[in-house]
Order: sequence, then C-alpha cells, then structure tokens
Amino acid sequence: MKYLAHMSKNGDEQLLKEHLENSAILCGRFADQFGAYEWGYCCGYLHDLGKYSEKFQKRIHGSEEKVDHSTAGAKLCWDKKGMYQFLSYCIAGHHSGIPDTGGSGDSGMRGTMIGRIKKKTEDYQAYKNEIEIPLLKEPPFQPVKIENVDFFASMLIRMLYSCLVDADYLDTELFMNGESARDSGESIGLLYEKLMAHVSTWMENNDLNTINGRRTEILAHCVEMGKEEKGLFRLTVPTGGGKTISSLAFALKHAKEHGMNRVIYVIPYTSIIEQNAKIFADILGKENVLENHSNIDYESSEELKLMQLAAENWDKPVVVTTNVQFFESIFSNKSSKCRKLHNIANSVIIFDEAQMLPNDYLKPCISALEQLLRYYRSSIVLCTATQPALKSLLSQEIKVTELCPRMEEQFAFFRRTSIENLNKISEEELIQRLEREHQTLCILNTKKRAQKMYQSIKGEGVYHLSTSMYPVHRKKVLNCIRKRLKRHEKCIVISTSLVEAGVDLDFQTVYRQLAGIDSIIQAAGRCNREGKKQAGECFTYIFKLNQKEYVPGQCQQIDITESILADNRNLEDLETIKLYFERLYHFRGESLDKKEILKMFHKGNFQFARVGREFRLIEENTKTILIKREEEAQEIFEQLKLKGFTKGLARKMGQYCVNVYETDFQKMFAVGIIGGISEDMKEDYFVLKDPAKYSDEMGLALDTEYGEAVLF
Repeated sequence: MKYLAHMSKNGDEQLLKEHLENSAILCGRFADQFGAYEWGYCCGYLHDLGKYSEKFQKRIHGSEEKVDHSTAGAKLCWDKKGMYQFLSYCIAGHHSGIPDTGGSGDSGMRGTMIGRIKKKTEDYQAYKNEIEIPLLKEPPFQPVKIENVDFFASMLIRMLYSCLVDADYLDTELFMNGESARDSGESIGLLYEKLMAHVSTWMENNDLNTINGRRTEILAHCVEMGKEEKGLFRLTVPTGGGKTISSLAFALKHAKEHGMNRVIYVIPYTSIIEQNAKIFADILGKENVLENHSNIDYESSEELKLMQLAAENWDKPVVVTTNVQFFESIFSNKSSKCRKLHNIANSVIIFDEAQMLPNDYLKPCISALEQLLRYYRSSIVLCTATQPALKSLLSQEIKVTELCPRMEEQFAFFRRTSIENLNKISEEELIQRLEREHQTLCILNTKKRAQKMYQSIKGEGVYHLSTSMYPVHRKKVLNCIRKRLKRHEKCIVISTSLVEAGVDLDFQTVYRQLAGIDSIIQAAGRCNREGKKQAGECFTYIFKLNQKEYVPGQCQQIDITESILADNRNLEDLETIKLYFERLYHFRGESLDKKEILKMFHKGNFQFARVGREFRLIEENTKTILIKREEEAQEIFEQLKLKGFTKGLARKMGQYCVNVYETDFQKMFAVGIIGGISEDMKEDYFVLKDPAKYSDEMGLALDTEYGEAVLF
C-alpha cells in the first residue's frame, strides 16, 4: 500500500515517508541551533506516524471522517519512556497545542497527555515497514544546579515543539505550492557593513565636549564590545545618548562575531516600535526588518506577503516586536504562537526600556531569559536610562556586562533638566502654574484626571493626549504639537504617561504627578530634550495633588518614590534608581509571579495549556470601543457588520479604537452611549453610538454616570 502524507488540489501526492524524512531534517536543523539535532530529527521523523492508519489514508482520498493522527507517535514515544517522553508532548500537540500532563485518573476523553496516552488509536503499525525509530543516546545538555528542573524541561519541550511545528508547516507548504515563497533576508555580516557605512561619518567626531562626540564614544564602545563572549549585557545610556543605534551596532557586531542568526528588538509600546522599525529599515533595507505586533497588517497587500510569512516564524535577520508578543509566545502552548520560538535561539535579544519588563510576571520572565542564556546560545541586552535592579532575581553565576563607557560621567554630561519637588499642591495652584507657562508638558496619572485638568485650562495652544483618543487621532494631535513647539508658539500639553517613552517632544518645563522614579526620569527626558538650553534653565517639577487618587498598579511605585524623596536623595543618581527597584522588588515579593506560573511546572507535572491561558501581560479587563468618526473607520464598521470578526479587520479597527475599563464601560453601556457592533461579534468589541461623547479635544469622554439617557 502507498501511504500518503498530503494530496494537493490538483492531485499531486506526497509520500508519508518523504514528508517524515523532510520534516526530520528540517526539525533537526532548527534544533541544531541549540545543540539538539538528534532530538529534533527524531521528533520530526515520528510526528505523523498516525497517518499510517487505513482510516487516515481514506481521509486523504476524500473521506470526511475525522482521524486523530497525532496521538500515535506521542503514545509510541511515551511507551519508550526516558528522553522520548519529552517528544510525546511535542507530537501530541503539533496541531492542537502542547497538552498539560494531567493526572492518573484522566480518561481517554481528556485532552491531557495522560488522557491522550489512554486514548484508543487507529492501527498504525504499518509504519514499521518504512520507519525505524531513531536512537536518542543522551540529552542535548544537562541542567545546572537550579531550583526548578521541571521549568528547564518545559523550556526544552517548547523549543523542540517550535522546531517541529515550523518544520511540519514549511515542508507541507513547499509541497502544496511547489516552491518556497519565503525570503530570509540578507546575512548578518552584510547588515553590519550597511550599518557601519551609515555611521562612518559619525565615527570621525572625537570631541567629547559635544553631544554628537559623546554619542560616538558610546557607539564606538558598543561596536568594540560586540567581540565579547555571549552573555547578559546592560546598556545604561541617558536620554539623548543614542542608545537605539548603539544597541543595534553592538547586536550586529556580536551576532557577526559569534555566527548568530538574528537580532530581536523587544519594545514595550507599539508607538516606539513603529519609529524604531522605520529607523532600522531605512538603514538596513525594509526587506530585512520584520515589524511584528498587533497593529501591523501584512495581509492587506500581496506585496507584503513575504513579511506575513516571516511573521509566522520570525525568519528575518532583524525582528522588532513587543514585550507582549515575545513573552506570551514563550509561555503559550499554541502552535501559531510557539512556531517562532526556535528562532529566538542563537539570537541577540535587546530589551528596549528594560524597566518595563512586566512586574506581575517578572520571576517567570527572568527564568525564561536565563534559559535562553544558558542553553539556547542567545545573548541579551537590557537597554534603558533607568536599569531595573535584577541582581537579586538572577542566579548567582549569571554575570552582567555594562556596555556604556564611563557611565556616570555620561549621565552628568547629558543632564538637561533640574528636578524639583513641589510636594503637595492644590489643583488650583497647578492650574495657575500651567497658565503662566509658554511651552510645558503636564503628565497626570489617570485619564480622568487628565481630562479634568484639560477642561480647566483649555484654550488656544492647549492640547490633551491620552489613550482615550484612538491612535490615528493621537498621531494627528502629536503632529500639531510638534509644529507649535518648532515654531516656538504657546504649547501646553496635558497628558497621561503615554508620552514618557519614545515620543520625541521637547519642552522647556515638565510637570509630573508623583509616580515611580523610572516614570519621573522618563518624563524628565521630554524636558530640554534637544539640549538647546542649560539644565539650570529647564525644570521638571514633581507634584502630589491634595485630592487622593487611586492609580491601578502604581500604588507601591508611588509609595516607594515618596519614601526616597523624604530622604532627600537625588532621583537622577544611578544609585537612587537602583535603590528604588530593589525596594520595589522586595515589597512585591511573591507577587512578582502573581499567577504562580513557575509552580505550574513541578515534579513532572507540566501545565502547558493552563499557563497558556493564564499568562497575559495585559489583563483583559477592558472593552474595545470603535469610534467611527473617520471614513475608514466607518468602512471598517460596515465590513464588520457584513463579514463578522476577522483578524485583518481587527488590526485595521485597532487604529480607530479606545479601550475602556469595565466600570466605565458598564456606565456607558447602561445609558446607551455604546452598543454592540453585530450579533456575531466578540463580546469585547463595541461601537460608540453617541458621537457627542467623543471630541477633537479630549477623545472619549469618561464622565458618564448612571441615570443619563441617550435618545436617538
């Protein structure tokens, strides 16, 4: 009998043995990036043994009866025990997702690993006529003495799973299409040459009394440090020090020196991603830079198809992504998210604004990063002006190398503002101070407070910025602000923290409501940003308002900053920043793993599926409201009603949406301000029905109370 793996629409046949051999070679090649070729080869070779059943072969030839073809290879590996059982998880989940281990009482109806092993399978013994099970002699690496050996094992399973999923998809895609439509981009060595050609004139400036001379010093040192052995690095650079290009230069040189495959730039905000990705694409060529986050849409154009394919497995030399994408992929159990993981191995990973690593999941995130450092041949760079104090969370043998030369001297040189504490003031006093300013930025802790303050001082040259405005709207307002600042016209901006990182604005004064020290330093980076005035002429004022206000997720940060201010410490001092993070992590304690992710891998019990559900950097306690004021937003609304929810429409829709907390949503929904888009739409997506509740000045009004009514 001829056993087939696939049959194309035009009747071409792929032999099952051929697919298994192809997948094995690909999977082995991917796993070889972390020294596990034999494991990858074996996983790829055994993953589709269930297709040797007669029932599956009938399905290949047109039968509509569903057949489970994944359990067979998983069961075979499980029965062989030992190292093969790691492969069981990969094979069992190569379509449906890595399963939880489960318990001895699980029946064959359960989707756990134990349940799958008990499940009755179709007879697949015909595999013995074509397939010989590869011999696994030893693990690819032994764990060092660490607390959680099970987490080590879970990470190896995830990486092998990624290799298998990508290999399976790629071989199937190649057979179905007849040729590969993918383009992996240019070599790391060529990209390094492009970057050095771009900065060649910069490198001629050796005058350390100038800003550009200092940037050159930092850049040249980063290039030189690229020769260092793989490991964990910090790039602690003050605002204006050129960390974006310097970190890229280190990464490309480091990758070139050590034969590494790619540079992965991980950023907390999509607003920074877009500008950094453009900088990289302009220098290195857009075909070499993959921008991968929730707002990017590669599906809308045939021209962008190559990028859409690359987004599936991060097969480009430079990848720019978000904290959410990066960490949720690592802790996912789904094939679509895990497919890219093996391409994180043997890469340089840069965390821009590293102080934004997620506190609620900091312990599991650090554990994952240590795994990448120890076993998966990666190097990591923590890049920021306010370095988080991670020493207490890292294993003792993990050493950190600083990339910034003469770090303290650089911070003194780039100091552009004087920070002054106003202590507690009234709203009236703050309003009076703002009204006397010519060009100033005032950052408040909540959207409601920002809207209220704006209402009190609105007028010519006064602007509001917050996430109560949809992204396209915010960009338009930011353009207006930049023009007024450039023309030296009056410009008073009332904003939330969204302007603190990556938004290129330059004010003579900044007012920052009391927050974490990292937020205050970031806010100060918007003051005299271009260094055209002396630091003594430009002030960043910290203030606390008389009225008490609850700031979700920020209470501890505010309390610790207040205690440090009470000690009269200089907030810009690097030791003060270190002290702030040490205190924060100490007080957070066990809540640095608030969902107890690490405990879900214990004594051979792996809870992959549960962790995939639980690990969410952004908790889904908000509702998404479409604002259909603009023509494109109205078109998206009509398509949603007509076609229902699709990923492509959701991405486009995101540019015209505002997210609101559950409490505000309930008030708006109760009085009819917002409503559902259509009956088959997901319950988290709604549309603004009352256009009067959205304004050019403030975006979506958040002052709705129960008892109001909207009549149409």
